[in-house]
Amino acid sequence: MDWDKAYANHTFIDGAAGYPPRWAAEAAAFRANLSHRARLDLAYGDAPRERLDLFLPDDTPEGLIVFVHGGYWRRFDKSSWSHLAAGGVALGWAVAMPSYTLCPEVRIRDITRQIGTAIAVAADEVAGPIRLTGHSAGGHLVTRMLCADAPLCPHVAARIVNTVSISGVHDLRPLLYTEMNTDFRMDAAEAIAESPALLIPRPEARLTCWVGADERPEFVRQSALLANIWTGLGAETDAVEEPARHHFDVIDGLTDAYSALMQTLLE
Repeated sequence: MDWDKAYANHTFIDGAAGYPPRWAAEAAAFRANLSHRARLDLAYGDAPRERLDLFLPDDTPEGLIVFVHGGYWRRFDKSSWSHLAAGGVALGWAVAMPSYTLCPEVRIRDITRQIGTAIAVAADEVAGPIRLTGHSAGGHLVTRMLCADAPLCPHVAARIVNTVSISGVHDLRPLLYTEMNTDFRMDAAEAIAESPALLIPRPEARLTCWVGADERPEFVRQSALLANIWTGLGAETDAVEEPARHHFDVIDGLTDAYSALMQTLLE
């Protein structure tokens, strides 16, 4: 199997090049409209990219949603995704969006630790239950937070009531055979240690693996894989293939308070 082709989303999406500038523009407009209820660039560490944005509803938040962006652990930052907080904020939830240091400056295992710290800092800012969601590499990172060895203190982990991994990569071993691994610098041991599909979920973990039905087959496989394996390990799981969605538009439901994706995250 050609693993580079298996993960090559741009090649198989019409108008792929237009999505990143559109995301950035929509995100900037959302921040401008919500500037009075946005706390931007909150530090959760000392590195330049260890910053998060926190978007707040009108009233006391129902709880905290954390969205972790994708980009194969090598691209993007929080500034491209602010608009995806719209659905959660409209329903009364605070939404945190962290950036993180990218590969090859750090390893994937380092990003895992950063996200654990970012969630803990955001949790200190907002009381109540925590719901996690992330896209692509972000899907990997949020499911990594549900593992028994996740870098979260017990009282924060206990507040996580639901997680939706959107087009997540849950078994990292195939990435060893991609050109991207030049940046990841990942060996077999790290691939195993950082793959949620190969790890034990914490007790009472609740997870939905959400993927677009028109995505690359590898993402559909990765989504079904984790839901299947973790069901056998005691987690409450579901797998959803959203019709007529591909890797770049499958996240759009987060902008709509009443979309099936948002309702699944908040159920």
